[in-house]
Amino acid sequence: MTEPIESLESVRTEKVKALTALGVDPWGQRFDNHIPIAQVRELPVDPENPVQTRLAGRIVLRRGMGNVYFIDLRDWTGQVQVMIGKKQVGELGWDIAKHIDLGDLLGIDGSYGKTKTGELTVFATKITFLGKSLLPHPDKYQGMQDIEFRLRHRYLDLIYTPETLKRTRERILMVRTIRRHLDDSGFWEVETPTLHNIAGGAAARPFITHHNTLDLQLYLRIALELHLKRLLVGGIEKVYEIGRVFRNEGISPKHNPEFTMLELYQSYGDYQSMMDLTEGLILACIKNLGEGTVRPFGAHEVDYTAPWRRATYSELFKEHVGVAMEDADAVTQKATALGLNTKGKHKDVIIQELFEMKVEHNLMGPIFVYDYPATLCPLTKRKTGNPEIAERFELYVCGMELANAYTELNDPVTQEETFRQQLGGLKEEDSMSKMDDDFVQALKYGMPPAGGLGIGIDRLVMLLTNTPTIRDVILFPLLRPEHREEAVASKEE
Repeated sequence: MTEPIESLESVRTEKVKALTALGVDPWGQRFDNHIPIAQVRELPVDPENPVQTRLAGRIVLRRGMGNVYFIDLRDWTGQVQVMIGKKQVGELGWDIAKHIDLGDLLGIDGSYGKTKTGELTVFATKITFLGKSLLPHPDKYQGMQDIEFRLRHRYLDLIYTPETLKRTRERILMVRTIRRHLDDSGFWEVETPTLHNIAGGAAARPFITHHNTLDLQLYLRIALELHLKRLLVGGIEKVYEIGRVFRNEGISPKHNPEFTMLELYQSYGDYQSMMDLTEGLILACIKNLGEGTVRPFGAHEVDYTAPWRRATYSELFKEHVGVAMEDADAVTQKATALGLNTKGKHKDVIIQELFEMKVEHNLMGPIFVYDYPATLCPLTKRKTGNPEIAERFELYVCGMELANAYTELNDPVTQEETFRQQLGGLKEEDSMSKMDDDFVQALKYGMPPAGGLGIGIDRLVMLLTNTPTIRDVILFPLLRPEHREEAVASKEE
């Protein structure tokens, strides 16, 4: 029968008291001049003249053999075996060793070498206690197999699942690469408001909150777009932001209500220049990750070698749906045959539903899909000579939309008209159900022609780290309450 966690905690609490009685601070102090374990493992092994070293980390394995303890100590760079001998660490050190548990944090001074069996080992001469774990850590092989447990206890997941720590580091590297690439290209990074008076810039349902002092209903932002475009008007010609956006919608392997977006705008560019920028940006991430441009994602191998394919929405629709999107009757007949409800829907809405059903999953990519039906893109400039088409592209990889870009609409008259068309029929709780008059006014002061781009950082990390679900690339994804009473309380509020 498993011992109750409260009982195990009380045993460890007694060890805290025992350490304190020995004059040892169980919560540790500053510990300078230790080196990463990965560097420790690269030290030369010389039995005649062993190298002295200092390291710090968490105990992830412990076993006792008479007057000797062997522990595995891990930091964020690696893991190494440490031998703690009673003779080598002295009476105080041995008393400390008798009170250590899995999960405790230790500092070790000692010499680096090999055991008789050839195991690389640090032979401790001094132990410094750096932190007590009051709760028992899960069994490495049994306790960390439950995905739900790992997501709810991400701190333990990072300790015991090397892939999670590696993926976290790769995400950080990608974001750092994106920033460096854009900074080197002359872009300025800015911060724009998270709380908006009007939910705009995308078609999504927002989270609603309330400002008590101003007695004002506000929305968590669903996009970064409209404030960044105001900065184009203000003369910041290349601008970007990497930030959280919030959409009060479903949760799936590709969707989390809170996610990270890169949005950028370049004056005097268009959607073609955004294709070039997108390709260069992602290839820079791939280069810094290493392991080449052919990368796995699930059962697929994706070749990111440039140049990437570019195809129009229309030609892909014809290829995979089997009818021309310009033929309204054929489109309606096809949709009806596939069980789609077409009653009262604009033809472009039907076209998009067919595209999502029949085309998207075939787009293994990377492929830029460009020239979309104009009515789907109210913030996009129309194609010269063909107002039915919007200068927009989406980048697809493995059937998943990764990036979205426009030649931005900078005509305030047309912008106001398209806003009003989009407002018709929207529910009050939906985004863009109110006109952002200030944004239209900003355009009237003159916004330069521009290209704009949005990339979902979480999806990019998924694809480049071969991770099938978005919750595994977000450190703290939104989860249902763990206990029923929490769920009930949340519902009542």
